[in-house]
Amino acid sequence: MSDLAVQLANTVKSFGVKAVYGESQDIEGTTFVPVALIAYGFGAGEGDDGEGTGSGGGGGGYTLPIGAYVGDSLGVRFQANPVALLAVGIPFVWVAGKSLALVIKALKK
Repeated sequence: MSDLAVQLANTVKSFGVKAVYGESQDIEGTTFVPVALIAYGFGAGEGDDGEGTGSGGGGGGYTLPIGAYVGDSLGVRFQANPVALLAVGIPFVWVAGKSLALVIKALKK
């Protein structure tokens, strides 16, 4: 099992700035550097259930492209990805609305 943990650690080391900030692209004099939010996790377990031994493991992750840094004659600026903003914004607004409704309901009692 410890060999698996070492292999995962070596794999995860390569994730980092290069994974979050992509390679710059030049298109007609404009430079783009894509930016993403990356999350990942791994888990493993081992135990004895009385009838034998058991073990298992798993992992997963996701990437959310949040925008790009754009460099052109106007300077460098961050251009957000509207789809990513909606993907984050809609659940946030829903949770905030539900929370506010619960607070108002509690204050009315």
